[in-house]
Amino acid sequence: MQNQKHKNILKSFKTAWHGIDETLVDEPAFKYFVIAALVVIGAMLYFPTSRTEKGVLLTMIFAVLTLELINSALERFLDFLEPNSDPRVRTIKDLLAAIVLVATLGAAAIGGLIFWPYVNALLF
Repeated sequence: MQNQKHKNILKSFKTAWHGIDETLVDEPAFKYFVIAALVVIGAMLYFPTSRTEKGVLLTMIFAVLTLELINSALERFLDFLEPNSDPRVRTIKDLLAAIVLVATLGAAAIGGLIFWPYVNALLF
């Protein structure tokens, strides 16, 4: 029984990684968000950010990536349900994109607030 649980957990992780891999291949926006996340993590490690700042930055990174995954999954689901163009589906997709945009703008604002003093001190 215990061995079966481990196999199920490993299968779940494998399935989840497959989903991330598929998203990286098929969704350009997700790739850009991952690149931006790596840049932010690099800056977070380069500058003397506090633990709180690191926590806020990581929270925003994972929030944006999670919302983009949800957006991608729901868009695919909508395409499956309604393969033909439908203005209602277009509106739903626009709203999903708006959710990601709002989160991304919030993450950028938070990143600016956190990194600006470090960048300012470096440049001036």
